[in-house]
Amino acid sequence: MQDRRRTNAERTHATRAALVAAARDLFVRAGYAATSTPQIAAAANVTRGALYHHYADKQDLFRAVAEAEAEAVAREIEACTAAPDAGKAAPERSDAPDAPDAPDARAMLVEGARAYLDAMGEPGRTRLLLVDAPAVLGPAEADALDARHARRTLREGLGAALGAHPSGDSASHSPDEQRLDALTLLLSAAFDRAALALDAGAAPGPVRAAVTELVDRVCAPSPEPRPRS
Repeated sequence: MQDRRRTNAERTHATRAALVAAARDLFVRAGYAATSTPQIAAAANVTRGALYHHYADKQDLFRAVAEAEAEAVAREIEACTAAPDAGKAAPERSDAPDAPDAPDARAMLVEGARAYLDAMGEPGRTRLLLVDAPAVLGPAEADALDARHARRTLREGLGAALGAHPSGDSASHSPDEQRLDALTLLLSAAFDRAALALDAGAAPGPVRAAVTELVDRVCAPSPEPRPRS
């Protein structure tokens, strides 16, 4: 019985994966509105009944496609920004810092931004996540999708670069948390705009340089207040 359940689970996974892959291809080539569920089922080599067994409707299937794309973006960012010794126990030092040095964290934040642009360069991904997702799922759900994935990695990297030590508690209303959330939201919007520009054919060099400059300016130390005369 256990072997049979495992086989059924594997079949379910394979069917869902085939539907997501077929739907992604059609959504990119023809657009969401012009793609029908019979076309998706035929491309995935499954019946329409199988499609509706796994997904409520075309929108639900698009949701799965968008989730998979957003997860892929986050994985690529995390792969590029993971510390080389991640998972290894660090030697004990009495003078060891509690957090990464700011320059190192800033460099990792730049790498994360570049990794985001690289990941969004996957054909069709920018359109799916930044154009179609808000239109198909609604702005609130598309924003929540981003918050779970790419924006989460940005918030973590930005917190490290600024020494903010974010708690990760969305209910926190401390000034540091509010500032970090606001900066994350604005930087995320800027990175999205850069991805859209690259997708539209903008020269990569200036766009990537501008992203690096933006990170530098955000992470620059605050100027010392001038003494009052």
